[in-house]
Amino acid sequence: MPADRMTLPPVRLPSEAELAREALAAPLVARAVRLARWAGAETRVDVAGELAEDQLEEAARIIGLGTGADSGAGAEDAAGDGEHHAAEAWRLALDTGLVEVALPDDDDEADSVTVDEAGAVADVVHAGCVSPGEQLKLLTSGSPQEVLALWLDMLDVVLADAAAPALDETSPALREDGGFDFDALDWDPEAELEFLDGVLGNLYQLTVRDDSTAEHGATPVPLPALAASVIVPEDMDEPTDDILEQVSEAMIRLDDQFRVLEPAGLVAYTPVDEALMEDVEDPDDTPLSEDDVSRYGLVTLTPLGLYGLRSRMVEAGVDAPLVGDLAQRDARGLFDGIAHYPEWSAREETERWLAPRGTAEAASELLDAARGTDEGAPLRRLNCQQALALIGAPAEPAVREVLDDPELGGLARVWLAELGTGSPVPPPSADMVFWLTIDTIAAQLDVEGEPDELQELVEGLVGRHAGFFDEAWRVNHPATADVLEAIGRLHPDRALAKEARKAAFRARSRGGA
Repeated sequence: MPADRMTLPPVRLPSEAELAREALAAPLVARAVRLARWAGAETRVDVAGELAEDQLEEAARIIGLGTGADSGAGAEDAAGDGEHHAAEAWRLALDTGLVEVALPDDDDEADSVTVDEAGAVADVVHAGCVSPGEQLKLLTSGSPQEVLALWLDMLDVVLADAAAPALDETSPALREDGGFDFDALDWDPEAELEFLDGVLGNLYQLTVRDDSTAEHGATPVPLPALAASVIVPEDMDEPTDDILEQVSEAMIRLDDQFRVLEPAGLVAYTPVDEALMEDVEDPDDTPLSEDDVSRYGLVTLTPLGLYGLRSRMVEAGVDAPLVGDLAQRDARGLFDGIAHYPEWSAREETERWLAPRGTAEAASELLDAARGTDEGAPLRRLNCQQALALIGAPAEPAVREVLDDPELGGLARVWLAELGTGSPVPPPSADMVFWLTIDTIAAQLDVEGEPDELQELVEGLVGRHAGFFDEAWRVNHPATADVLEAIGRLHPDRALAKEARKAAFRARSRGGA
C-alpha cells in the first residue's frame, strides 16, 4: 500500500478486545458464523463447495434475510438479495475455514447430478460432506488476538471479492451455455487489487492526518475526492477532460467496491445516489454543493478498518505507527518520532512519554536531546520547548541550568518568560537573539514548509530588529543561508526580500553557514 515512511502520522486504536467485538459484529462475519453453525451432514454443496441452489433459501432464512410468507415482486427481489448475501457469507466461511467440505473423489457418489439438454453434466451436488470448521471455534471462543487474526484473513478474501468483476447475465463474458469466458474480460486482477489498495492507502492517510479524528472520529471523505486522489497527478493544476473521465469511472468502480467492503466492517459507506449516476458518467464543470458531495458518496474508515489497513501496511514493510509507540524511547527518539506528526498526536505522544518519568529528570533529558547542529536540531528545540510547557514549573531548575548554553540559552529565556515565575531572567546578548531567530525560522521551515503562517512569523521576527540582514548573515548557525533564502521568498516587502537574498549569498560566500 502506498504510504510515506517519513511522514505517516500515528493512529489511535481501541483495545484489541473492542476491535474483536467490532469484528464479530460486522454483518458479513456474523452471517458467516451463523451459516457455519448451521452447516452439517444435510447441507448440500456443488463441486466447488458452494451451496446448492435449493439450499440458498434456507441459508437466507438462517442469516435473517428470508422472505417468510411474503409474495409478489417485492418479495422476489428480497429473496434474491437474501440468497445473494447467503451465498456471499457461505463463500467467506468456506474460504476462511469456518466450514469444511470433504468432497468424494468420484462423481458417482454425488447426491444428485443435473444433465443439460445436450446430455452434458451441468451440476453435481453432494451431501453429507460438510461440517463446521476448526476456525469456527477460534472465532466464537478464541482470544481477541485470534479473532482479529481470523478477521484479517477474512479481509483478504473480501478485498479480492471487491476487486473482482461483476459476473451476471449482463456481463459481456457470459457464454451461451451459461458459463463465463474469463479471457473475454478486460480484467487484470493484480492491477485491480493494486488500485483498490492504493485507494484504501490514501483513505488511511487522509484519516490519520485528520486532527478531528482525535476527539470526534474520522471525517467522512467524499468519494469524488478519494477517486481524484489516486487518479489526478499531484503536479496537475487543472484536470483534463480525460482525467475527469477517469475519475468518474473510478467513482463508479469504488461505489461497487465499498458496498462489498462495508458489511465486513472495514468502512462506513454512504452510497452514491442512484439518481446522480448519469451525472457521474457525464460530468460537467458545475461546482458541487455540500449536499451534492454527500449524494456522490461518503466513506469513513471504521476503527476496525484502521486496524486492518495498518496491519496490512506493517506486513508490507510500511512504517505505520500507533499512538504510544514512542513512550519507551529516549528523548532523542521521542523528538525524531514526532518531528512531522500533527499537533494533536505530537502532544499525546509527548504526554505519554512524560507520564512515567520524574519531571525534573525528564526536563534535563529533553534539553540534552535538543542540542545539536544537525539538520533536525532546530525542530528538536521547538518540540523541546513545547514538551517543557507540558511539564510546567517543575522544569524551571533544569531550564535555568542551560541559560548560558549557546544553543539552548535563547530557548530557555523564552520559556521562562512565558512561564512568568517572577524570578529574574538575564537578558540575551545580541548574538543570542539573532541565533534564536534563525533557529526558530529553521524549525518552522522544517515542520511547516512555507505556509501563510510562516510568512507572518518571518515578518514579525525580521521587523523587530533594525538592520536585521546586516547582522543575520554573520550568524554562526548551520541553517543561516537557507533561512535567509526562505525569507527572500516569503517576505512581502520586495526591498527587504532583496536584502534577504543578498544576505543569503554573503552567508554562503562566508562558508561554514
